[in-house]
Amino acid sequence: MSIKVENITKTYGEQKALNNVSFSIEKGEIVGFLGPNGAGKSTMMKILTTYLPASKGVAIVNGFEVNKDDIAVKKSVGYLPEHNPLYLDMYVREYLLFNAGIYNISKSEVESIIEKTGLTPEANKKIGQLSKGYRQRVGLANALLHNPEVLILDEPTTGLDPNQLIEIRQLIKNVGKEKTVLLSTHIMQEVEAICDRVIIINKGEIVLDKKLSDLKNKKQQIIEVEFDYRVEEVALQQLPKIEKIENSIGFVYQLYFETEQDMRGKVFDFAHDNGLKILQLHQKNTTLEKLFSELTIQK
Repeated sequence: MSIKVENITKTYGEQKALNNVSFSIEKGEIVGFLGPNGAGKSTMMKILTTYLPASKGVAIVNGFEVNKDDIAVKKSVGYLPEHNPLYLDMYVREYLLFNAGIYNISKSEVESIIEKTGLTPEANKKIGQLSKGYRQRVGLANALLHNPEVLILDEPTTGLDPNQLIEIRQLIKNVGKEKTVLLSTHIMQEVEAICDRVIIINKGEIVLDKKLSDLKNKKQQIIEVEFDYRVEEVALQQLPKIEKIENSIGFVYQLYFETEQDMRGKVFDFAHDNGLKILQLHQKNTTLEKLFSELTIQK
């Protein structure tokens, strides 16, 4: 077990940033940590990296309890915070060598990290001259310097253009082949492209913890159909594999099926057999983005 969080609570005065949060991450997993602004993502990451103490509960990283073995935790974790702290007047290689000295890492290992993170063409430039994408690469390189078992990345792709997104995404994916990665982001496509699993937090509490494969393979199929007049629910219950029916507005119905079979043809057949006209019909299968919205909507 790379990360184990048990009943973590964090309070600021009377405000609870985290409320009795528990989850665990196995070695080698890439986990997307999602939530709206203020949900508690960054607070949780700061607790795991020993930057903040928890008010209650226990967090263990690589077998070390963060409140008791903070030095051991720091040695085994690579952390890229949301606001990547870099010395803009230093050269890329100079900056990485400077930080490598803290861990007593050889120059050859630094060169290997520079190559691995695609920084070789920019290694002799000042960090202040780099694009946002390359600055993120420098932050990732710095997090990887001491060869940590766990990488904790807080919004690593914020503000990047589409090409930079693809580059950083691939870099994280490659790194994740060897390490455990906890990745915070607002970009659903990043999670679907990179992660094995998703944890969604809202108002300081976990509202979803599932493998992406389970979400993608979910059999539930949602078809929204508008007929030319009202249909009794008892008639719609005759549709095969039907699980639930919702009459959202007027003659518009949400039909929920539990099957991988495309049921649109069955709905057309139903309309024909019952003398109905279909004014509109489309699938509304659950996506990660829709699921996120449903679980975190402010009520």
